[in-house]
Amino acid sequence: MVLKLPVGCQILADDGKTVLADLTKEDQEIVLASGGIGGKGNAFFKSSTNQAPRKTQPGEKGSEMWVWLRLKLIADAGLLGLPNAGKSTFLSVVSAARPKIADYPFTTLHPNLGVVGIDGREFVMADIPGLIEGAHKGAGIGHRFLGHVERCRVLLHLIDASSYDPVKSWQIVRREVEAYADILADKPEVLVLSKCDTTPADYLDEVRDALQAAGAGTVLYMSSVSHDGVTAVLRAVASLIEDSKVEAAQAADPLSWTPHEQG
Repeated sequence: MVLKLPVGCQILADDGKTVLADLTKEDQEIVLASGGIGGKGNAFFKSSTNQAPRKTQPGEKGSEMWVWLRLKLIADAGLLGLPNAGKSTFLSVVSAARPKIADYPFTTLHPNLGVVGIDGREFVMADIPGLIEGAHKGAGIGHRFLGHVERCRVLLHLIDASSYDPVKSWQIVRREVEAYADILADKPEVLVLSKCDTTPADYLDEVRDALQAAGAGTVLYMSSVSHDGVTAVLRAVASLIEDSKVEAAQAADPLSWTPHEQG
């Protein structure tokens, strides 16, 4: 039996944790369970002195196992943030994706993918359902989709500039991401204050300074409604994606790269 699975699918053992196979390439094939070996019938034992033998040999049973199939979407950039941080609105503005948008939490119930274009370059962006505190332990629904973020090269973290405490919002999501998997904590991150059309410019500067004092890196401003700052955000994400691809190529074949080519 042949199972056709989408790229990005993982095959897990019965315990739900042990990874038996990771299908990351198109047309990749694996043999998960071998079939049995047929036995020999009475004709095999026929001879000149035994024209009608009654002897047979039973075959061997094939392999049998229970497995879990887990899909991790493959995207270049993953949108992170608390519920109602403006992720779905942003994705609908920069791509042809049409995720559900509403003024209440958890409007996104499953990941949405969109193809984004900027300066002649294209990349795939995934809108991950909003995270809340304790998500890595099962709180809310975002924990079901954190696995998709593992496939992303870059994290685009949106923080609602009009929220009660933007710094705490950033810290909550960062803690959940880091607690879920170490690999996520090391991914490049673009930090963006969204919904900036709802707050004064001087307040945005205060929030930026507070975030950087708390350990955040460069902070960008953006409004998906007015489109202010959207281009700068996309260029920052595209640049990090290109850098990530170069690093991946260097790691795969370090002898094929020279310092001149890197520049």
